[in-house]
Amino acid sequence: MSALLEATGSPSLVVRMPSSVVEMNDDQFFKFCATNRELQIERTAEGDILIMAPEGGESGQNDADIVLQLGAWAKRDGTGVVFGSSTGFTLPNRAVRSPDASWVLKSRLKRLSREERRKFLPLCPDFVIELRSPTDRLSELKDKMAEYIENGAQLGWLIDPESCQVFVYRPRRRVKVLNCPGSVSGDPALPGFVLGLKDIWEPE
Repeated sequence: MSALLEATGSPSLVVRMPSSVVEMNDDQFFKFCATNRELQIERTAEGDILIMAPEGGESGQNDADIVLQLGAWAKRDGTGVVFGSSTGFTLPNRAVRSPDASWVLKSRLKRLSREERRKFLPLCPDFVIELRSPTDRLSELKDKMAEYIENGAQLGWLIDPESCQVFVYRPRRRVKVLNCPGSVSGDPALPGFVLGLKDIWEPE
């Protein structure tokens, strides 16, 4: 199989698939990712493969803190399941994405077969968080957030430690920008969930 590797200047390497090459189906792509477990891989709706760079220590610590906060709330709430950055989701537009943190209603997960649960989950999360790392292009993350909303997410947060901003995405609404908030609330999509941001803005 021939492909074009393109360095983009962002923390991902893009493998562009020529039109003459038969695109991998979902099962083949899952096997491709499983064969390359040491890599974090996504796929665009156009079929291009993105090989992501590992996170730095500060970003990894912040990601872990976000997942812990979301997980603690989810256990109390009981209506959904939290996933970390290693979980892949096949969106309705066929893109495969792995948000830094996500949450899916249990009622939606119950509709999936056991086989579907063992592979990339064939749905868009109800809630997604992307945390910008120092090498991420903000424009690319904004496009990704818009894609989540277009594919069914009810709430999305893009957290940018560099500018100390949170971009809030909801269906049929303009993106809301919060400047250096101490916390951000998930109401009404995630009732009672409040994400503390002090440690992200002021890392130890």
